[in-house]
Amino acid sequence: MSDYRIDSHKLLFHPRRVADWLEGKTVYPLYMEVSPIGACNHRCVFCGLDFMGYKPRRLDTALFKERLTEMGGLGLKSIMFAGEGEPFLHKDMVEIARHTKASGIDVAFTTNAVLFKPEVAEAVMPVTSWVKVSCNAGTAETYGRIHGTDPKDFDKVMDNLRQAVRLRKASGAGCTLGLQTLLLPENQDEIETLALTCRDLGLDYLVVKPYSQHPQSNTHSHENITYSGYESLAEKVNALSTKDFSVIFRLNAMRKWDAKERGYKRCQALPFWSYIDAGGGVWGCSVYLEDERFLYGNINDETFQAIWEGPRRAESLRLTAALNPADCRVNCRMDEINRYLWELKHPGGHVNFI
Repeated sequence: MSDYRIDSHKLLFHPRRVADWLEGKTVYPLYMEVSPIGACNHRCVFCGLDFMGYKPRRLDTALFKERLTEMGGLGLKSIMFAGEGEPFLHKDMVEIARHTKASGIDVAFTTNAVLFKPEVAEAVMPVTSWVKVSCNAGTAETYGRIHGTDPKDFDKVMDNLRQAVRLRKASGAGCTLGLQTLLLPENQDEIETLALTCRDLGLDYLVVKPYSQHPQSNTHSHENITYSGYESLAEKVNALSTKDFSVIFRLNAMRKWDAKERGYKRCQALPFWSYIDAGGGVWGCSVYLEDERFLYGNINDETFQAIWEGPRRAESLRLTAALNPADCRVNCRMDEINRYLWELKHPGGHVNFI
C-alpha cells in the first residue's frame, strides 16, 4: 500500500520541522527507536546487532515513563520498539506502550512475535499504529535454521498472528499488522509461500527487503550477497496483492544495495531521529552503537532535553559532518531522508519551474 511509503520516506510531511532545521534551529527528533531490553529469544544468522551481546539489561519502567512524558512534550512524534533485543521480553512492555501513546507519541513494534500472545496483542493493539513481524522463512524448518531457534516457534508466530487479526477485527483497533522478511539465498524459494500465508492470515502486508551488513556485526555470512535477477520473483509475488493485502517487494532498495551508491555527500538526518538502547544510552546513529563518540548521554542520568541540547551531542554532530557516507551502512533507515535533505540544500537549476 503506497500509504506506508516503506521504500521511501515521510519527512516531507513535516515541513515546519525541516524549515527550522534549514534555518539552523535546534530541532527535536520526530522518530525514535527504543530497545526496551537487550535480551533476545532468537539468534538469527543475519543479526546486525550481535556485537551488542544480547545483554539482559532493560529500561527502568518508572524512569522511562517520565522521559516519555518529557519527550512527547518536546515534540517526539513516534517510537518504534525494537532494538538489540526482543521488545516483548520486557515484563512491562504493555504498560510502557500505553504510557507512550498517552504521552502523545505514536507506538510501533518490530518483533519476532513469539511472545505476541493473544493477551498481549489485545492489550497493545488499541494504542499501537503498527506491528511488523520479522519472519524470514515460509516453512518451520527453514525458519528454525535462519532464526537460530526451535522450528516450533514458526507455528507459534503464525498462531499469534491469526489470533491478533481476529482480536483486531473484534475490537475495531486501527493497528496495522504486517510481516517483513529478508530475501536470502536460504529462503528465496519460500517467499511466495510466505506471501500466501500472510494473505491467508489476514495481514495487511508483506515486505520483502534486502540484507544490509552492519559495519560492526560479528556476522559476515551474507555481506557479499547480490540481488540482480529477482525481477521475476518480484513480479510473481507482487501479483499476490489484493485490495486488502499488499506485497512490498523492495527492488529499489535491492538495487541500491548492489550499486553501493549514495545520492549525498554527508549524513544530515541525525537531528530528526534518535536511538535509546536497553541501558538508557541516547545515540545519534545505530550504526555506531558502543562507539562513545556517538553517545549523547543517558536518560538514567539526565533529562532528554539536557542530553539533546548538551555538549556531547553538539560535538558528535560536528564529527558526523566530517564522515564519508560511503563508509556507512548501505540502505540505513535514514538513507532516503538523507537523499531528500541533500537535494533541499543542493537543488538543481530549474527548481522554480514547479
